[in-house]
Amino acid sequence: MAETRRLIPLLLVAALAGCSSPEQKLRAGLVGAGVPQSIANCMAPRMTDRLSFAQLRRLGEIKARRARGVGELIRELRALNDPEIVDVTATAAALCASGLAR
Repeated sequence: MAETRRLIPLLLVAALAGCSSPEQKLRAGLVGAGVPQSIANCMAPRMTDRLSFAQLRRLGEIKARRARGVGELIRELRALNDPEIVDVTATAAALCASGLAR
């Protein structure tokens, strides 16, 4: 019984280590959509701070083909019919690409 109690924290740590945070998933999705890694690294925290969990989940459901950059990604996002997602993504992309945000 005592041995089982000692294993529970280890199992929890192991389980959590396998989970990606919403920010990590979003960053990977942005890169997969053709956003350069450096810009995706800047955009992901800004977007996760400004979008709800439901909106982030909707972004994760998109299985869009590899976009040819941020402009095409924005056009793809318009299909979600959520202006806030488009606005937050476009603003983050502009700030990060211009170097105004890091």
